[in-house]
Amino acid sequence: MATALQIASIIVSVLLIVLILLQVKGGGLGSLLGGDAGGGISRTRRGLEKTLFQITVGLAIVFVAISIFSVVAERLG
Repeated sequence: MATALQIASIIVSVLLIVLILLQVKGGGLGSLLGGDAGGGISRTRRGLEKTLFQITVGLAIVFVAISIFSVVAERLG
């Protein structure tokens, strides 16, 4: 059981890294490090960008749930 949770955690974390990098790809290095390359203009997420964001949030929730479940399972047995 512990091995399955570790494998699931690794897979989800790699997917999270890929999705986060896909979202930042168009932003440039300056905005990645906190600079505002867009001139202060905020925009809404649409289409694929919105879908990637929602999947990222969902995977982050799954990652936290797996981590908590892994700790609980380790303490119980």
